[in-house]
Amino acid sequence: MSLSRSNSPLAHPDAYSDDDNDLELNDLDPVTALTADPNRRSHDWGRRIPLQNLRRFAPSHRRRPREEDEEALVPEGKERDAEGEGLGDHKRELSEVDAPLLANGGGGGRRLSNSAPGDFNAHGRRRRGLWRFLPFTKRSGAITLPSTTPEPDSEDAHDPASARSVFVGSRQAAKYPANAVSNAKYSPWSFLPRTLFNEFKFFFNLYFLLVALSQIIPALRIGYLSTYIAPLAFVLCITLGKEAYDDIERRRRDREANGEPYTVLKFEEGGGASGVGNGERKRKISRLSERKRGKRRRVSLDEDEASRLAEVEREEHAVEDVDAASTTVTEILKPSRDLKVGDVVVLSKDQRVPADVVVLKSFSVEAGKAPAYDPPDSPRSQTEENAEALVDMHGESSEGHPTRRTDGQEIPDTTTTEDPSDGGEAFIRTDQLDGETDWKLRLACPLTQTLPASEYPRLCLTAGKPDKRVNDFTATIDLLTKPHWRGEHAEGLQHSNPLTIDNTAWANTVLASNTTVHAVVVYTGPQTRAALSTAPSRSKTGLIDLEINALTKVLCLLTAALSAALVVGHHIYTADFTSAHPGNARPWYLNLLRFLILFSTIVPISLRVNLDMGKSVYAYMIHRDQGIPGTVVRTSTIPEELGRVEYLLSDKTGTLTRNEMELKKVHVGTVGYAGEAMEEVTGYVRAAFDLSEEEKQQGKLWTPSSELASVAAGGGGGGGGAAGTRTRREIAGRVRDLVLALALCHNVTPTIDDTDASGQPITAYQASSPDEIAIVQWTEAVGLRVAHRDRKSLTLESARDGRTVVRVEILHLFPFTSESKRMGLVARFCRIADKRTDDEGDIVFWQKGADTVMNDIVAANDWLEEETGNMAREGLRTLVVGRKALSQEAYAAFARAYQEASLSMTGRDAAMGRVVKNHLEQELDLLGITGVEDKLQPDVKPSLELLRNAGLKIWMLTGDKVETARCVAISSKLVARNQRIHTITGLNRKEAALDALAPLQGRHGAATALLIDGQSLALYLAHHTDPFITTAVRLPAVIATRCSPTQKADLALLIRAHTGKRTACIGDGGNDVSMIQAADIGLGLVGKEGRQASLAADFSLTTFSHLPRLLLWHGRNSYKRTAKLTLAIMHRGLLAAVAQALFSISAAGEPAALYRDWLLVGFATIYTMMPLFSLVLDRDLNPALATLYPELYRDPHPSRAKRLGWKPFFITVAITVYQGLTLQTGAQLLTPGASWIAAPSGPNQPPLDQRPGVKRMITLSYTVLLLTVLLTLLVEITTLQLTMILTFLVTIAAYIGSLPLLGDYFDLKYFLQVGFWWRLVVLVAVAVGPVAVGKGVGRRMRPSGWRKVRGV
Repeated sequence: MSLSRSNSPLAHPDAYSDDDNDLELNDLDPVTALTADPNRRSHDWGRRIPLQNLRRFAPSHRRRPREEDEEALVPEGKERDAEGEGLGDHKRELSEVDAPLLANGGGGGRRLSNSAPGDFNAHGRRRRGLWRFLPFTKRSGAITLPSTTPEPDSEDAHDPASARSVFVGSRQAAKYPANAVSNAKYSPWSFLPRTLFNEFKFFFNLYFLLVALSQIIPALRIGYLSTYIAPLAFVLCITLGKEAYDDIERRRRDREANGEPYTVLKFEEGGGASGVGNGERKRKISRLSERKRGKRRRVSLDEDEASRLAEVEREEHAVEDVDAASTTVTEILKPSRDLKVGDVVVLSKDQRVPADVVVLKSFSVEAGKAPAYDPPDSPRSQTEENAEALVDMHGESSEGHPTRRTDGQEIPDTTTTEDPSDGGEAFIRTDQLDGETDWKLRLACPLTQTLPASEYPRLCLTAGKPDKRVNDFTATIDLLTKPHWRGEHAEGLQHSNPLTIDNTAWANTVLASNTTVHAVVVYTGPQTRAALSTAPSRSKTGLIDLEINALTKVLCLLTAALSAALVVGHHIYTADFTSAHPGNARPWYLNLLRFLILFSTIVPISLRVNLDMGKSVYAYMIHRDQGIPGTVVRTSTIPEELGRVEYLLSDKTGTLTRNEMELKKVHVGTVGYAGEAMEEVTGYVRAAFDLSEEEKQQGKLWTPSSELASVAAGGGGGGGGAAGTRTRREIAGRVRDLVLALALCHNVTPTIDDTDASGQPITAYQASSPDEIAIVQWTEAVGLRVAHRDRKSLTLESARDGRTVVRVEILHLFPFTSESKRMGLVARFCRIADKRTDDEGDIVFWQKGADTVMNDIVAANDWLEEETGNMAREGLRTLVVGRKALSQEAYAAFARAYQEASLSMTGRDAAMGRVVKNHLEQELDLLGITGVEDKLQPDVKPSLELLRNAGLKIWMLTGDKVETARCVAISSKLVARNQRIHTITGLNRKEAALDALAPLQGRHGAATALLIDGQSLALYLAHHTDPFITTAVRLPAVIATRCSPTQKADLALLIRAHTGKRTACIGDGGNDVSMIQAADIGLGLVGKEGRQASLAADFSLTTFSHLPRLLLWHGRNSYKRTAKLTLAIMHRGLLAAVAQALFSISAAGEPAALYRDWLLVGFATIYTMMPLFSLVLDRDLNPALATLYPELYRDPHPSRAKRLGWKPFFITVAITVYQGLTLQTGAQLLTPGASWIAAPSGPNQPPLDQRPGVKRMITLSYTVLLLTVLLTLLVEITTLQLTMILTFLVTIAAYIGSLPLLGDYFDLKYFLQVGFWWRLVVLVAVAVGPVAVGKGVGRRMRPSGWRKVRGV
């Protein structure tokens, strides 16, 4: 249905006279008349006028045959889909009596066959194509029908980003994205480009590529082409395969989440009484055949009067079935990914909302406990009466054709409570979206709450474009008229209602109440609030990769400098520049390029292979660790980053806490109760509300007056025990009053949640805050159960025998707000169970709230501040409870003043607040205080202590309240006992922002934690980013409350950018995904409400207590092993390059290879790879010591903290240069015949490496090279394991076994000579001995922390 309805002002009422000439066509358009003007509520002028009646009074107007009208209703070139799922827009039938008299402003409607002359060409044929859409070819007075679909040429109609019109249960005109969640990093067409870019953006990978490509050029080729191409291809295959596997696993997990089934209502046409004869009773739009499509028959203007009268009779007959249900409804199952905009989803308790939806209807699955009396009639709003009238019109047909499931069972359709004015409520949990733990109340629109499900396709919802603001929503919902809708049936109906945030449920929220909800999907997939608040997935690169990239650049600069020096030396040595030397046959730049290729072993291509394979091994070890079961590595490229975390940003709800509240302690001034002492409270309550048999028979209830009368009748007693009895009675009275106040002053509603094993119903509670539920559960445990609650009354019963003991009439309820920090209730006690109200009953005002605001409201006392402080130090959330009895006169005065204040046009809220303060919030009797504990996740306290001792600075980011976050920070030991908390809340002026940070400056900041709310944080991020982050990163802990998902991500990015340190973020909800993806290391917990955070994280854990082992053991080992492996591989490549350089120098600068072809390949693979790779198994501590001494996570010596910094690198380079000089110089000096390497090569002389002396030298040099690499590895290994020993033995055996195959490179006879072996021993001892001795002395002189712990 087109939504571009005209809202032109109507004419004066005189326009509705009987004179046809006075009729204005705009006023007669049923669509125009029906549309609600947003600037006015309702007017009688907006009633629809049936055109049928008008035509009866205008017989002079010519009419066309009925079949011509039907043919014109079908758009040209379009067929009706008779079997499509749901009711498409094209299935909305419009009667001729609803035909508007005016064109729809811009050609948006469908034209009748009374075409204008401009629609025909000179030959009398209808214009085809674009001609008929041109405005100058149409007559302005033509009659059109409103289009059921948006204008095809409209840009916004097909733009999903623009405001949308959602037809409920129907196929939408515009295309919207699929409702699929995707955490994949790549698409099939972007995988190769992105992965190759991520690989070759690093200098060392690009260097490998250029070296490999250079071997295609014959002049630069050194050895076999495959020796350079194959390693590069192998590296790329390993890397791309690992990335592909990780992404395939992400897609598999996404498929599981997207395949979650949901119940959807399917609407089918044919809701008549029996479905027989509909073709005769209802007007059908004929389908045009392919042959006749686009053709229109000429209208005969010579119809006689009889034809006109027959047309009127047919119209009368066509509207006979106006009261029939529009559709029949069945329930089907759809996976989440197949949900579309406009689908009506049926949600039940604890079910995740799959998309952004608007609540249409909410009804209880099973009626809760009814009160002992009929609830009083409440005033009915005009909207509710209109909605009921609307239902009455369909009552007969709806009863005859109820909504049914696919199995034939009838779908229940009742409101939440028996009071119709109280229907349509549902509670949702939004902690997975915004982090707030309080349940949110959501309401169904009054227009749809009482609308039968069969009429849902008549609803049209107009909403704005997708937005990431989770607390803002504005839309309207219209109830469109039925086909053949009579004008008189629309009398008094409200056809449009506004929608707000209270009518919505966003994706990833959870239905918390025991209700069934019908909701229409408005935004899907990437257009949901949760998706818009989530940053796109990015490819994360470890810091160690960046450090290796920087070190590689230095090595390449050394290579270039060495190559240039050799080229210059070569030309100096051969100053005549003749062809006496082969090198002069090539230009100097070719010699330079050949040297660069020869020295490419400095940056070995096997570095990437070993590092990637090592990361896979680390991931496997994490996955197989039984100490952290269920841990999954989703990004296997950054496990070593776990060993370098310095900032940990954590969510609160579901991560540190379980969001399960329990009342642990109460205090009534003279005595406190906790633990086993609660049994005494139960005894007091049982005695206080145990009425006599006579009172029970009379149906009396407990009231404060009856209690006073019974005390007076009992007397004070005498004797020596009178004082003790009186004291005990006073304590019992205090306890009773506190328990009664807690059982009455709340917003909790009891529901029947389930049945126990015996079939008895189990009462569950729903409320906007888990604190409230914990308190009411405690009152039930001590004897008072909330049995029933509605807007007007609240009933308490004895938990022991189920007898009603207290009933109050709710007079006023003042809900809790973050500004007031308190809630209050004014109620009147009922004395007799059979009475609805009791005008003479006692009136009492109860109030509970935070101690900071209740201190000034309650009467003076000497214990409140001390006891609340004690509970706060225990991490308990405190509430102060007060009471004030009101006389009839005092209440009447308050009610009058409150009513007057509520009618104020300006400052209404402030005026009402002043009345409450002046009349009620004065000198309340202090009843007591409560302490509620927010249960922590298992082992959170020791886990946080371990991480803090390991040197991590922990930030807690939550969407919850300031008070809640403070209590959790204390109870979880996030803030140590010797630290104070500096609070910054409510900042709205940037001038005061810097002054608020002043107490954190200097030496006091080291022992101070910062507590800041979202409003103040936004101010700092907008105006004082640098001062804030500079101060905050130095603090031991930061607690940020009321944080949006975007603010969480911004803080993670800000810390990374400002400090350059590794930042880890951990969370369990959908609202944490942005923060997790923005961090260097994303940690996700598998939460109760879903796996959004787990799927988007780099590492998935099952509980927070697994984090210390993951970081302190696996992270530390991965980082140390990766650093050691990197330096060992660089040592190996640089050692071969030094030997090559010395060989080239002795050859007068000629770019000839010392080790070529398979010698180089074997050196990088089978001869050294296994021993080198065995370093991934090295360890210096066992898991128990790593967690017992968390300080070892970060080496206390700054020089050792960075295991792959410039200092370890240059030490490795120095050792390598020494060993290279030793082995190559010694081999050339000690091998006979090798001193003539630089002799000029004649035409009859063999190549340089084939000369006998040179061949023997290469045999000795290569063997010493291998042994030097292997023995240096042994020196570096911390804990020698059996696997490592086996790799060394296998490698040596492989070398010996392959010697017969190396006859082209070695002089194999030389191995049989004694001279070879003594030279080998001497060179290896000189090359490795000093290095081993130096390292041993250094370890003794300056032992590291782990050596002190182990005593080695």
